[in-house]
Amino acid sequence: MQIIVSRSFWDRDRVSFWIKWVSSVIQILGYSATAFGITPLNIYLFLVGLIGWFAVGVLWNDRALMLIHLVALGAMLIGMLYE
Repeated sequence: MQIIVSRSFWDRDRVSFWIKWVSSVIQILGYSATAFGITPLNIYLFLVGLIGWFAVGVLWNDRALMLIHLVALGAMLIGMLYE
């Protein structure tokens, strides 16, 4: 007898997979915008990517991932305030 296990759409692994990849693509777009001098769009793209990766760190309970993206987020926000 075969047991079929249904995975919920909101499964933590599936959600973290999508957030991780969408955030990575957004950050790559941020790098591209920086390379072509498209400001301030590059900063906004980086902010969205950083928040996404911080969320992945929370979902994975990975403190190192949370720390690096929280510090980067803080530095970017402070830089935006004093610009």
